[in-house]
Parts: sequence; structure tokens; C-alpha cells
Amino acid sequence: MSVNLIILSLGSFFLMNNAHSYIGPGLGLGTIGVTLGVVFGVLLALFGILYYPLKRKLKNKKKLSSEDEK
Repeated sequence: MSVNLIILSLGSFFLMNNAHSYIGPGLGLGTIGVTLGVVFGVLLALFGILYYPLKRKLKNKKKLSSEDEK
């Protein structure tokens, strides 16, 4: 019985017609907004991870150079 069910399911899957659907502007704009939000979120996370250690290193370097001048 289960083999017949699998064959019937696969057969109906491959015989399906195309779905002619409409994606409205709200869904399209929402998708674009979510995609841009995720991309900018990842970029800001990478910037934060890379920027703050560099900022600290530059601050320490500037502090050491100002102490050397004294």
C-alpha cells in the first residue's frame, strides 16, 4: 500500500500545472525591505566586529606616541 501511495504522490507531483498567481506590490516591497534589512544588518555587524578593535588599537597607538613626545 505504501509503495502505491509513493508512486501516486510522485506522479501527481510531476503532472501539476503551473500556478498563475499575482504578487502584489505590498508583498514585493515587503520582500525587498526584508532582504535589504538582512543585508545591511550583516554588513553593520561585520563593521562593528572589525571597527572597534581597530579603533582601540589606533587609540592606544596614539596614546603611546603622545607619551613618547613628552
